[in-house]
Amino acid sequence: MFILYILVFVFGLIIGSFLNVVIYRLPRNESIVYPPSHCTNCESELKPYDLVPVISYIFLRGRCRYCGNRISIRYPIVELLTGFIYLILFIYFGISIKSLSYAFLASLLIVITFIDMEHKIIPNKVILIGLIAGAAFRVLMFNYGLWDYIVGFLIGGGVLLLISLLSGGGMGGGDIKLMAMIGLFIGWKLTISTLFLAVVLGAIGGIAMILFKIKTRKDYIPFGPYISIACLISILYGYDLLNMYIKLIRG
Repeated sequence: MFILYILVFVFGLIIGSFLNVVIYRLPRNESIVYPPSHCTNCESELKPYDLVPVISYIFLRGRCRYCGNRISIRYPIVELLTGFIYLILFIYFGISIKSLSYAFLASLLIVITFIDMEHKIIPNKVILIGLIAGAAFRVLMFNYGLWDYIVGFLIGGGVLLLISLLSGGGMGGGDIKLMAMIGLFIGWKLTISTLFLAVVLGAIGGIAMILFKIKTRKDYIPFGPYISIACLISILYGYDLLNMYIKLIRG
């Protein structure tokens, strides 16, 4: 079993390396297939030994082998994050279609999080891929039911759409579409958990950034990362949190 854990983690590192390509190229409207991986500073094509997840970054001390330009720390962070999330999902859900669907969703959330943090956008292409994949998983996982996920889709997008309308555009269209996509993957109960956690995490994060003068009250604070973190927490602990909340209400 330990060997299987290592294989899952390494697979996550490899997928994380690909996600880095998507995170860098998609906002720039560049192909994620061509040209091959290259230094963004000197344009030198990277060799296979330059692309080993995490290890190459450590060996090269975070600099390009050819021009010495510093490589963003984001690259090993995304690779390690993907590896650990894949491993945790495997530990929780084993080898199953549910585990695969959550791993796919997690990959999309990682891409969305880092693009939203840097460019303050949630690309429609990622949402579209997520909606298509979510619909495909619903067909493959028909034994899990269908209506829970359709309701999740409607609640996820509908609640944030209502907030946007009531606040005069206080909620971005990308966030609305992101929550709708998430609802299609996780169902209405975990969608409610995600919405609640996202609001709490967003409030805490926003206040902290203002207090530490990272942001001001007038600055735009991306909500996509908080939604993504809340979704991953809900996948693992959402039902426990909902049960705890129900017990508190009932006294």
